[in-house]
Parts: sequence; C-alpha cells; structure tokens
Amino acid sequence: MAANDTISDMLTRLRNASMAKHDVTEIPSTKMTRSIAKVLMEEGFISGYEETGEAPKKMISVGLKYKGKTRISIFTKLKRVSRPGLRVYANTKDLPRVLGGIGIAIISTSHGVMTDREARKAGIGGEVLCYVY
Repeated sequence: MAANDTISDMLTRLRNASMAKHDVTEIPSTKMTRSIAKVLMEEGFISGYEETGEAPKKMISVGLKYKGKTRISIFTKLKRVSRPGLRVYANTKDLPRVLGGIGIAIISTSHGVMTDREARKAGIGGEVLCYVY
C-alpha cells in the first residue's frame, strides 16, 4: 500500500475492521478522510466519527454499523476508483450510478466531497474517488 494514498488506506482499514466485526477503527486524519467519513455518516454506512489525538498524529475514530444479531457488515464492497497513478474524472452527464442507485460513488468536486446523487443535483462533475455499497 502506498503511504501517500490515504483514501485507499482508509477504505482498507474500514474493510478489514468490518470483516473482523470491530465496533470502532482508527484512521489517520486528513482533510480528505474527514470529508469521506462525513459522507459515509450522512449516507448511513457508519454510525459516527470523531477526531482524536494531537496535531502530527491526529486520528479519526470511526464507529462501524452492522445488520441484525449476526452482525453482517453494512459494506458489501468499498472500491477505490481514482488512484494516484490513474485519476478518473467524470462530468455531470457521465457520473456513475452504483448498483442502479443502491450504492454510492463518492466524488471530489470543486464544491467539496459529495455523493454522485448530490453532484448530479448540483450539476457538477469531479474526481470519482470510490464506490461504496
């Protein structure tokens, strides 16, 4: 894993923690990881998040959600789309629909990080960061 790809690192930590049925996981805090955590919380994929620690080593504690008594993970898949070696951009007309609208695509736009639905409504495109479903 590349040390400079914080988004891939975040998705991997969330994937691993949910497979291990953890309630909380720690993710290094950056402006981008905070924005993605905010979108995931608004969309109901995580129960919440909060920043912990001091300036150089700030972390985000993310609360994971599960379905039912068997604790089935809310995430079926967390997939990185745009990466440092290959950026993927989409204009408004080409924004992806994940599983016909069941999942979300997280887009980094000039108006901040948002879901594909919000970007379509605002009429803006941007970098397709990841798919979550």
